[in-house]
Amino acid sequence: MEISLQTYDALNGKSEATVYIQRQINPRDGIEVDYGFATKEERELFRQITSVSGMGAASARMVLSSMSAEELRNAILGEDVNRLKGVKGIGLKTAQRMVLELKDKIVKGEGASMDVLFRADSNAAAEEAATALQMLGFAKPNINKAIQAILKQDPQASVEEIIKAALQRL
Repeated sequence: MEISLQTYDALNGKSEATVYIQRQINPRDGIEVDYGFATKEERELFRQITSVSGMGAASARMVLSSMSAEELRNAILGEDVNRLKGVKGIGLKTAQRMVLELKDKIVKGEGASMDVLFRADSNAAAEEAATALQMLGFAKPNINKAIQAILKQDPQASVEEIIKAALQRL
């Protein structure tokens, strides 16, 4: 089983742990390889990275070994091509392609729940505000984008402040 350095650090020294598995078949020789992850979030990012044209499982593991899930999301959302280029084996064009192909998936939260999108802020107010805005009929991707922008400016915003600011943006 192959794991990233992030997973290694998370599992190091533990006698028991849950590992999330992704089985990949090597296209060259047809050999199945299991990739293990300490979190569902990391496994989902692995899946998203391997969906990018030209990115295989080994490259995805290298990316996830080089930066945390949060750092990767921030690099993609911030279009930080230089940060992505800093990963061994990732050139300018691949980094640009990653930003282009993954940015919308991350903003839309494909495969990720609201708590994953807002984990950096661990803000329950954001989840409550998102639910309220959804009930008002706004689209989930637009809500997520607006709330992330609001929390970037004020991570401690209350539910009311988030909703008010989001309504102005939506």
